[in-house]
Amino acid sequence: MPRVTAPATSPHFAAAHCHVPRSTSGLVPVQRSKTPAASIVLAVGTVVLMIPGAVGCREPRQPAPTIAASEAPPPVPAKLEEPGARVSDFVLTDQAGEAFDSRSLAGKVWVGSVFFANCPGPCFRENQALADMLREIDSPDLVVVSLTCDPENDTPEVLRRYADRFDADLSRWKFLTGDMATIKTIANESFRLPAEVGVHSERGVVFDRQGRLRGGFHLLQADRVDLLKKLVRDVLAEPADEPLSDAPATDAPSPSPSIPAGADR
Repeated sequence: MPRVTAPATSPHFAAAHCHVPRSTSGLVPVQRSKTPAASIVLAVGTVVLMIPGAVGCREPRQPAPTIAASEAPPPVPAKLEEPGARVSDFVLTDQAGEAFDSRSLAGKVWVGSVFFANCPGPCFRENQALADMLREIDSPDLVVVSLTCDPENDTPEVLRRYADRFDADLSRWKFLTGDMATIKTIANESFRLPAEVGVHSERGVVFDRQGRLRGGFHLLQADRVDLLKKLVRDVLAEPADEPLSDAPATDAPSPSPSIPAGADR
């Protein structure tokens, strides 16, 4: 796959940016509003916790979307000491408008991510990193599965055009859409990545041939992408003849406010 760069003249990239206000307390500052209802909420001191690794993509001057800490999955360790349980099966719709069944990934090593096509910044960079990885690790046993967190706008046709920007080999890179509730469940419970409409994680997570989570890394940092590629190569090198389990995940870790040792932020 040739390297793709964002066109400098595109108003999509020139007129918008992604930003989540940060503070040393880890809280997103509450935006003040002139509306009476909002003033009442502010009077009681309502705040929303900022989730590390979650990015809200928005036009300038619009409130940044957020995810409450109680709703977010625990951060993914950079490398799990022991493989997790196999992810639950799911069915979504791919960029061709066809049903995509996760069972088709059996025997493959795959990388999961969350994005949306209208994201003006991080998503393009995340997907560029994934495109570079697929070009560098040219194995038919490696697949990328990218979930949109804006399914209302990201129709199969929109996703197909988006995939074309990266000259994506659609036999190895699936762009998926569907019901937002289903996508959120897959992202939170299987990928262990936070996702809401317009809010996504900047990480890519690696699954082995058994569909077991093996670790995850930030996609916007070159050194972390290198570690992601190393983990992918290590998992690809594992024996492929281990019997595939039919049992879905039953012992996934419950959400916890603590950050596991070795978590990739």
